[in-house]
Amino acid sequence: MKVLVTGAAGFIGCHLAGRLAAQGEDVTCIDNISDYYDVSLKYARLAELGFSLSDGSAEAPGGPGLPSGLYPNLVFYRLDLCDGAALTALFEAGRFDIVVNLAAQAGVRYSLTKPGAYIASNVQGFFNVLEAIRAFPVKHLVYASSSSVYGLDTVQPFSETSAADRPASLYAATKRANELMAHSYSHLYGIPATGLRFFTVYGPWGRPDMAPFIFTRAMLEGRPIDVFNYGDMSRDFTYIDDIVEGILRVMRAAPPARIYNIGRGEPVPLLGFIQLLEEELGLKARMNMLPLQAGDVSATWADCSALEADTGYRPRTPIREGVRRFVAWYRDFYRTALPHGESLSG
Repeated sequence: MKVLVTGAAGFIGCHLAGRLAAQGEDVTCIDNISDYYDVSLKYARLAELGFSLSDGSAEAPGGPGLPSGLYPNLVFYRLDLCDGAALTALFEAGRFDIVVNLAAQAGVRYSLTKPGAYIASNVQGFFNVLEAIRAFPVKHLVYASSSSVYGLDTVQPFSETSAADRPASLYAATKRANELMAHSYSHLYGIPATGLRFFTVYGPWGRPDMAPFIFTRAMLEGRPIDVFNYGDMSRDFTYIDDIVEGILRVMRAAPPARIYNIGRGEPVPLLGFIQLLEEELGLKARMNMLPLQAGDVSATWADCSALEADTGYRPRTPIREGVRRFVAWYRDFYRTALPHGESLSG
């Protein structure tokens, strides 16, 4: 298959691109390498895929693309979804079978201070993807949504049949808008589009703005961690390999133009998650107990019965095993001596 993966320098995108390339698919990767968080981590992810971009350079969108040094079937373009002309040119040249759209401006709290970034990337950018597919049809569009769309819904576990019409943040609103936009394009133009509502993805190469990364870094540096809602929170933590497997199952399935939750279906209390980190790091966390932040929700819990019924798959990685793998990666990546060393970099 000829597959386009957007957001390939991101957490989920780099894992998916690597899996697809290893399986022999013809993969085109794009990313704008935004500075929302440390770009050196994004360059390191791309290096894992065989792309040398430490100087910030990349082939122009109209060129042949930057080839991977590891996979002959993998190529990278530095391209922003907001550049509709460049994106359309890429689609015209690529003639893709499947598009997996993972590029987006992420983060709930950041949307409170930089709302324009979410409208540009998540709304205008996704519109450009849909328009490019309308001009150059594909067999299946799989796109990232988020558990955040459930917002202020109180009935749990969250089911895809929920109205999801009370988002608690602009980020959530833009992801729900993506679902509605995809539905309309599917209805009007026959675009097979499947949305995936990811639940709190964690694991190696994870995002520095998410709790596992933030907590681990602070604990290693001897700083207290901020625990919101006074610790009365829970999240349906879902390990990255399980997310990627779910994407692979969905993208190869008959495209029904629908939405799936992808989560483990077992919410973990935040204080329990912190305890697992303490055990793996050999350190005791110091906690600042704070009220719930604007735009946040106290709990998430995925009903994954639809995904399992249609693909035969549901995430299985135990939370303790996932935390162990994340901490092992963090130790290796930042070369941190734990728990008694002097090097607490990163």
